[in-house]
Amino acid sequence: MAMSEDVAPTRPANPRGLPLQSGFAVEPADNRTGYRTFRAGSFGFRRDGYFAHITWPNGRHQLAVDVFLRALMRDVAWGFFYGTVNFDTVFGTTNYYGEVEMFAGATNESFIKAGTAFIERFKSDELMRIFKEMIGDWTNQGYDPFAAPMETGAPWGSKNGDNDSAVGRKRVTAKRMVGLPGDTPVRTDASGYPVNRMFADVTQDTPEVHAEPGFEHEVSAFNLFAYLSRSDVTWNPSVCSVVKESLFCPTSEEFILPVEHGNDRPEWFVQLSDEIIWTTKDRDTGAFRAQVVCKAGDVCVMPADVRHQGFSDKRSMLLVWENGSPKIPALIREGKAPNVPVTF
Repeated sequence: MAMSEDVAPTRPANPRGLPLQSGFAVEPADNRTGYRTFRAGSFGFRRDGYFAHITWPNGRHQLAVDVFLRALMRDVAWGFFYGTVNFDTVFGTTNYYGEVEMFAGATNESFIKAGTAFIERFKSDELMRIFKEMIGDWTNQGYDPFAAPMETGAPWGSKNGDNDSAVGRKRVTAKRMVGLPGDTPVRTDASGYPVNRMFADVTQDTPEVHAEPGFEHEVSAFNLFAYLSRSDVTWNPSVCSVVKESLFCPTSEEFILPVEHGNDRPEWFVQLSDEIIWTTKDRDTGAFRAQVVCKAGDVCVMPADVRHQGFSDKRSMLLVWENGSPKIPALIREGKAPNVPVTF
């Protein structure tokens, strides 16, 4: 999720002392495919009918274009998120809150050992600008990189229109809590959020609130299960309640989390319904660590030194709890805070 200004660090860390890159370019549409080619620093981006191609001075890489677009969509919508967003085992970004590193092989043990990992650092707003142009140009009519595979069109083939309403979708970022006056509204049929096909059995009851006289505007509640049953996207934690730096970010999950998320702080998961299988790897090398199966009612935490990716056969509901404190990443790097909240 995008960090709010009051929790984002004011001075980005730059552990490698990398200079900021400023070279960006957008090439005209290709005569054959109809897609534009993009450049950010030393990285080049080109797509064809099936693949996204990434180049850098000492290497090249390709991803299936649906994999790339789903990951790119999250990086754009989340404002580069907390920590590292691995598009796959080779390419990704690391957020330093105001600045961001884009890398190839920097979290891949083989690239690291071979000395072929490549990293460049950018101002966040400048890299975001080129990423937004890319997701807009490379997303065809009818394809929604935020939707589950069975709920969207296909991304393949030559350029065919666009889907600006999908890729420009605004994420839910409540200031206090969903449903409060002046805050993010609850979802209804009338507002364009029907109940999802996999949550047809979820009750849509509305909580009754009986406040003491004089406190009518201080007490509120909403049906979180009903709210999530109407989510039109997957793997997109939205801020639904805020208490200082404590953020509750529920979401609905189906198919595969499009990125391997390497956090820079512990991240709590409360499985509200159904099941998610999590694969965890070492954050920095990609070495396999463990597989975690979370069923309804289970609670787990992803340590700050792992990357994780979820798999959900049936659409499920997940509550993600984030500690948005801007101090945590530096404390962990300096060894003043642990990678895990509990040691057994």
